[in-house]
Amino acid sequence: MDKQNIITSIIAAIGTSITWIFGMWDTALMVLIAFMVLDYATGVIKAYISKVISSDIGFKGIAKKSVIFIVLIVAVLLDKLLNAGTWVFRTLVCYFYIANEGISLLENCVALGLPIPEQLQNALVQLKDGNKKAVNDKHEQSEQ
Repeated sequence: MDKQNIITSIIAAIGTSITWIFGMWDTALMVLIAFMVLDYATGVIKAYISKVISSDIGFKGIAKKSVIFIVLIVAVLLDKLLNAGTWVFRTLVCYFYIANEGISLLENCVALGLPIPEQLQNALVQLKDGNKKAVNDKHEQSEQ
């Protein structure tokens, strides 16, 4: 096997593993990752400008975002266990954390003195509240 085939095989194996772990590479996952990166970046900018930058706080932020991926993996595994052919829990988790990260991102922007359109804030709050309602409805159905 030449080097190119080895590299191609390694990349394919990594891609397959990531797809199995996180479900599929779709818009929800891309938006979640983008919001996580943007939230972290705005948090670092906010800390730098307010002169409270701290490696401990930065590490805690990275740790929290890592746990989001753990919750996402749990949701994917539950969807696989149900074998319904849909990504119910994975989608709920993605949307919930997209809203959560988006709200945090906007809070960082407000702290930096940027005006934020109220409609954008409302959309993220509705997304988060809608996910809470969907999870509560599922929980109530499972208790019956």
